[in-house]
Parts: sequence; structure tokens; C-alpha cells
Amino acid sequence: MNRMIKSALLLALVATLLISIACSSTAERWSTPSAPAASPAPPFLQSKSGSADMAYGGEAGDGADNSAIDRKIVRTGSITMEVDDISKAQADIAEMAAQYQGYVVSSNLNASKDQPSGFISFRVPADKFNDALVKLRALAVKVTYENTNSQDVTEQYTDLKAQLSNYEATEAQYLELLKKADNVKDMLEVQRELSNVRGNIERVKGRIQYLDRTSDTSLVEVTLNKSRPIGESSWDVSVVVKNAVNGLIAFGKVLLSLLIWLLVFSPVWIIVLVIIFVVRRRNKARRNAAPSR
Repeated sequence: MNRMIKSALLLALVATLLISIACSSTAERWSTPSAPAASPAPPFLQSKSGSADMAYGGEAGDGADNSAIDRKIVRTGSITMEVDDISKAQADIAEMAAQYQGYVVSSNLNASKDQPSGFISFRVPADKFNDALVKLRALAVKVTYENTNSQDVTEQYTDLKAQLSNYEATEAQYLELLKKADNVKDMLEVQRELSNVRGNIERVKGRIQYLDRTSDTSLVEVTLNKSRPIGESSWDVSVVVKNAVNGLIAFGKVLLSLLIWLLVFSPVWIIVLVIIFVVRRRNKARRNAAPSR
């Protein structure tokens, strides 16, 4: 009887321990996690500010503008077309770009008699992109290739804006630290960090300006080829003669190169020929001498 009572008490004790462990685990699982500790500031910042609030922007990111912004779409187009007069077509395209408040980026002209061609690229406001393509088709005798592309850079633009806000906040904090610096070492250290931050600010600003320009204006690249009148043959006697002469010159160059190689390596193949001649002569002499034995 005593053994049964002891066993029952032991089981009750074990059950009590298991229940207490389970309760503590549940309490830990449902308790609110504590916030992670902030990273310590650099030593020279802690010595002046007394906390990590001034370290590399602190909470500046929280003050960034999270309001909705316009979509940033970069649109580009390329078109290849045939025209009657390449020079006139380039002038007409430049005038069209100016009418749309745009500008010419680059242009070149190949006045080759055999195959004249030209190229011109220009930028127009994004809302005039489709109008510019329609005008280009009207200037062409024939459009042989056309391609348009759109790229949404809104997310990249927003990220750059946030980076700029953080860098500017960090710059302001470093300026405050610079005022409080009381020795040359701290001043130099803060100025070095301030210079790095300002370099990042200029880099991000440049990228933002580039995205602003490329999204506000669209780039169009135009390749111009000379059109041929209907019924005109592409065969030209002068072109055939020129190609034949070029082929003859190329053949002469190859033949002359071969002769030069043979001349330069003449000591080698002459020695080889002499060795072959001597070996064959000895073999012949041995065959002639064999019956006399």
C-alpha cells in the first residue's frame, strides 16, 4: 500500500513539472519580442554625441517622403528608313525635333557614292514620342525597320530619392559634429567622413538628374539609307570592275606572301632536300652492290 502511495506521489510530481515547463514555453512564445539593440556609433561620434543617434544618418530614413510620385518611364525608339535625299531628311528631322521642343543628340553622314547613308538621333518630350514616329514615317519612302522600348524606372528613382534623403541627413549631422570638435584629430576624422558623404550625395543627384532627363524626354535613333527608283538595277559595271581588281590584288598579295615564306625558310627545306637526296643515293648504291656479292 505504501509503495502505491509513493508511486502516485511520484507521478503527480512529474506531471506538475511537465505542466509548469509547458506553461513557461507558451508564455515565452506569446510574449512580445524585445527590440534589437542599436549598433554602436563609431568611437569619435560617441565621444561627442554620447549616443548612437548621430551615427550615419540615425533615423533619417523615417523622415523620407513616402508620398506617391509620378511613374518614371524611359522610352526609346529606333527606325531605319529609305529616303530620296539623306541630307534633306536630316535637316527635316532636326527641324521637327525643334518644333516639338526637342534637340538633336548626334548625327553623321556617309556620302559614299556606292552606298550613301546617314544617322541622326534626337530627343523630344515624352508626350511627343508617338507624334515624332508618325512624322518620321511620313518623311520616309520606305520604313525597313522600327522598334520601340519602354522601361519603368520608378522603383529605382524612389530608392535614389530615399538614399539622397539619408545622405543629406547624415551630412547635416556631421556638420553639427564638426562644430563640436575640439581637437585636430576629431576634426580631420569628421571632415573625411563628411567628404565621403558629399561624394555619395553628388553621385546620387547625378543619377536622379539622369533619370529625370531620360524619362521626361524620349530618345529616337534614325538610320537613313538612299532609296533606289523603281526599276533601277543594282548591277553596276564600275562596281564589278572595282571588285575584280580588288580580288586580283588580294590574290597577288597571297602569292607574294607565299614566295616570301618559301624564301625565308629556304635553308630549312634545302637541307631537307639534300638529306633526302643523300639517303636515296646511298640506298641505290647498296641495291646495285648487292648482286656482286
